[in-house]
Amino acid sequence: MIGMRLDEVAAAVEGRLAGADPAAVVTGPVEYDSRKPMAGGLFVAFPGEKVDGHEFAAAAVADGAVAVLGTRPVEGVPMVLVDDALAALAGLARAVLSRLPDLSVIGLTGSSGKTTTKDLVAQLTARLGPTVAPAGSLNNELGFPHTVLKADEQTRFLVLEMGARGAGHISYLAGIARPRVGVVLNVGNSHIGEFGSVDNIATAKGELAEAVPVDGVAILNADDERVRKMAVRTRGRVVLVGEAPDADVRADDVTLDSRGQASYTLRVARGSVPVRLRIPGRHQVANTLAAAAVARELGMPLRELGEALGELELRSGRRMDVFDRSDGVTVIDDSYNANPASTSAALRALATIGRGRRTVAVLGYMAELGEFERSGHEEVGRLAAELGVDRLVVVSAAAEAIHDGATAHPGWEGRSVVVGDQAAAIDALRADLRPGDVVLVKGSRYRTWDVVDALRENGTTA
Repeated sequence: MIGMRLDEVAAAVEGRLAGADPAAVVTGPVEYDSRKPMAGGLFVAFPGEKVDGHEFAAAAVADGAVAVLGTRPVEGVPMVLVDDALAALAGLARAVLSRLPDLSVIGLTGSSGKTTTKDLVAQLTARLGPTVAPAGSLNNELGFPHTVLKADEQTRFLVLEMGARGAGHISYLAGIARPRVGVVLNVGNSHIGEFGSVDNIATAKGELAEAVPVDGVAILNADDERVRKMAVRTRGRVVLVGEAPDADVRADDVTLDSRGQASYTLRVARGSVPVRLRIPGRHQVANTLAAAAVARELGMPLRELGEALGELELRSGRRMDVFDRSDGVTVIDDSYNANPASTSAALRALATIGRGRRTVAVLGYMAELGEFERSGHEEVGRLAAELGVDRLVVVSAAAEAIHDGATAHPGWEGRSVVVGDQAAAIDALRADLRPGDVVLVKGSRYRTWDVVDALRENGTTA
């Protein structure tokens, strides 16, 4: 964070000082986890039923924090007192950005691919100047301002992921840090149980397009009709990306190699360049096009961009991490989270990488689908059968509709089993895996992580 006196911090968050020196300067990080380094920083104490951050306030100051931002005084601790610590964190983030006028803010949203594309964009902007981006998917009302507060006078690019679980969420985040470049990747059925319909999701995601200022740019997926229609909702200039013929940043001649890594010709208004990705998955074409459009808007030359795209890596864990075990089994770890769209993309990657080999999909429950829960799971099962997946291991009775969708598909010659938990899935794999198999592991958060961890640890088949 930029250096700020405590009286300036208090003014920014509409708080008051208690037992604190107004002239003391915060020069370090703003953290809400007392285990993080605190030297010169500001500790934010959130009240809670199980864990109350105020109980760690004294320890944070002892570790070097200049003061504690909290909702009640703690004896002997310099405090910035506020009514709502979360709102105060947002206010402080806004104040910091107001002092960084030369900083370019890039915001990304979408039903799937947000975190991966955020990582890709950050790798490209880092070639152009100092970049701040969140680790993982810190995209809500807590993680978003926490990331903003990592920016300082040296930061040139701030890359932010913007999540939503309802209408108004993205508008709220944009009110903290308004993107000059806004990217909308896609509209799918992630969190559809909370939104009620895909159209409602589109309305919410489009809040990012609305937030882009007149002198900004909205980068929209030309291949997603709901995203394309957001062009009328923005005051900024529109850049379409995709494989559609009218896309401003377009991929032509897409091919996939045996590892599911795409090659394509990147075409823009003033030229073209060949691209060969080293990250797996056909869906990464769309993600890298969005990242390429951001880089072009920020001034990266086309030739350099083609080379840079070929050097991109997957930075956040459990997302399309393909690794080979010592026994010849290839594992696709895409277990961080799941919805029908992202699971479909992962299954297609499995079919590509597993061409000519036996394929196994370990699929867990997909959360937050609401009334679409059964149909969403059945859809995934049908696709697994259509793609010819050889073995399907469905983890937990809650996901059994995946099994039902697969086994109901006419002509499928594969085999599906429903197991009670991850331990049973691990046992099933150990009994059935053989050298040369390709295994995909996918499910909503935590529901298949043990399976992947066991596959990493156990490098030999039965």
